[in-house]
Amino acid sequence: MPVAVAQDETKDVKKEHVLLPFLQTQSQNTLTRLYQRPSSCLSIFRLPFPVSTMSAWVVREARPLYDNALATLARLHILPQSTVKLALNPTFKTSFRQALTGGNAPSLNTLDSYAIERWETILHYMVGSGNGRRPPEPSPGVRFLLKTSGLMNEFHGSLQISSTGFQFLLHSPHEQLWHLLLQYLHLAEQRRMDLVDVLSFLFMLSTMELGREYTVANLTKTQSAMLEDLRDYGLIWQRKQSSRRFSPTRLSTTLTSCSPSLPNATGTSSGPQEGFIVLETNYRIYAYTDNPLQTAVLGLFASLKCRFPNLVIGSITRESVKKALSNGITADQIIAYLITHAHPNMRKNNPMLPVTVQDQIRLWELEKNRLKSQEGYLYTAFASQADYELVLNYAKELDVVLWENAAKRCFFGSAEGHSNIKGFIERRTMGQK
Repeated sequence: MPVAVAQDETKDVKKEHVLLPFLQTQSQNTLTRLYQRPSSCLSIFRLPFPVSTMSAWVVREARPLYDNALATLARLHILPQSTVKLALNPTFKTSFRQALTGGNAPSLNTLDSYAIERWETILHYMVGSGNGRRPPEPSPGVRFLLKTSGLMNEFHGSLQISSTGFQFLLHSPHEQLWHLLLQYLHLAEQRRMDLVDVLSFLFMLSTMELGREYTVANLTKTQSAMLEDLRDYGLIWQRKQSSRRFSPTRLSTTLTSCSPSLPNATGTSSGPQEGFIVLETNYRIYAYTDNPLQTAVLGLFASLKCRFPNLVIGSITRESVKKALSNGITADQIIAYLITHAHPNMRKNNPMLPVTVQDQIRLWELEKNRLKSQEGYLYTAFASQADYELVLNYAKELDVVLWENAAKRCFFGSAEGHSNIKGFIERRTMGQK
């Protein structure tokens, strides 16, 4: 019997992983340094142990419990039956390791949904401002970037989409994203951020693997400060703001590639791949889309009448175009949007859009530009012709005269020159006294 036991022990040693004897010969200092890396600990922990060695750890009285536990794990397909070694089911092992280490990475659907939600929040905010609605507001940092980039202008205390902003909506999500990121780079020094760190982090994100989590431990101070901004843009996903790990979304992993930034992405959103707009000569417009963002963009220059699950019906009117023009959108931009998103059946026409509709949109723009308003002050009721000419000549020297009528002895000056003209009149009046 002793001989038989010795033979079994020899067989067990041969079944050990070849790396174990080597590691056992290393010094404590070497192993301590090795154990400082989580990947090394996990690798050593999952080295297989022989079945006979495991069974030797169990006392004879508890052997039935040990065998019953192995049988239960085998029936659950967690631990396949084997007389050679014990090894966990690979799928169970991966998930179990993630549960132990807290590395439960989000699914691709979660990342895509988050990226689309964050990005469309920005676009909805821009479009909703032009429709007079109150869409959910993005973060203050995003609103500041939209204003400084010229995509939105402040009007009576609120931000309104600008002509540049409407042109921005015509581009693909990839071009839109880089438009904002370039403005972000221009503001780096103003925000006391290291430009090199900002660029290197963006390049780093473009090389990361979609669906994996990464630690923030190795990020610089500037890069750590960028995490909040990148969350707001939908470039990275975190479970919570204080999380020590993050996952890049498809928006960031495609920064330097030609792949779509969002699933099924088109000019303004994840809507239809092909054009969806049909425009008739009677100014009636049909939009075959169920995308709320594309519907909102149409509402910037068209009067929407009916909405169905996958169809929106409206018309281009003088009032709807004038409203768009007042928001800074030009006639050429409206026509360009209709051409860009024209239905495939419309593309068979030559010209693609009805000429009468194009001409009328441009005429409405010319109608708006016939008159220009400018704030100022009207100066009249002068005591004599000499007083009138003296004040008028002074205003002309300041180059603030917008209109004059010598017969009625009055003129109209700009608001910027009013304080100077008023002071000149008051000084002359005091001198005469």
